[in-house]
Amino acid sequence: MRLDLFLKKTHLVRQRHLAKVLCDGGAVHVNDRRAKPSQEVRPGDRIYLRLPRRDLEVRVLELPHGNVSRRIASELVEILQDTPADRVGRVFEGLDD
Repeated sequence: MRLDLFLKKTHLVRQRHLAKVLCDGGAVHVNDRRAKPSQEVRPGDRIYLRLPRRDLEVRVLELPHGNVSRRIASELVEILQDTPADRVGRVFEGLDD
């Protein structure tokens, strides 16, 4: 299954277009390599997402078949890391000088 479609179906991102934008911008890595939206995802793969408000790392447990509910989608991935990102604070560091 394509990475952008997997991210959408598992509700890790809201829209497939957003998944493509994140991949094209270098914010998505699969197994420690920068990923393209068309990259194939398989069970066991580790996906790292750098989202606007958090950094998320998941392990693919199973591929979705058809449309899935949010509850079922949470069973398809194992969350390895979910940390809030203070990207706004980093932008303004050092401006007080």
